[in-house]
Formats: sequence, structure tokens, C-alpha cells
Amino acid sequence: MSSRPSPLSDISSPQHRPVERVLFALAGTVTLLSVVLAATLSPWFLLLAVLVGVNQWVYAWLGTCPAAFALQRLGFSASCRW
Repeated sequence: MSSRPSPLSDISSPQHRPVERVLFALAGTVTLLSVVLAATLSPWFLLLAVLVGVNQWVYAWLGTCPAAFALQRLGFSASCRW
């Protein structure tokens, strides 16, 4: 009986998570955080959501954004080639 590794065992290493998926997770987290902060503290926190939207448009048009550069420096690999 061979011991197969769990499908989730290698998900913690950056090499197995593409930059695109991490970017979507990061964008969603920052957007939700900005809405919560805007609702509880100040409407000025909605500027964070605007920044996320602008970065997503930059990524859509150019194929990269500042967050993608940072994530690739941390070892995440791009699964999509432009």
C-alpha cells in the first residue's frame, strides 16, 4: 500500500499557488476589509476598494500589477503567460 500525499499537503508552498489566484484572494480580502472599515470607522476607507479596482484594471490591460511583482518576488509562479 503506497502512501499518497494529501492533495492539501503541498498547497502551503508558494510554488503550488499561481499568482493569479493569490491576487484574486488578496483583492477580495482588501475590498471586504475596506467596506468593513468604511462602515465602522470612516467612509474614506472606501478609497482602498477604489485602489483595488484600479489595480485589477491595470492587471487586465497590462498583464501585471505591483502586487504581482511582489508576489513573484516571494516565490509565487504565474500560471498565465501574456
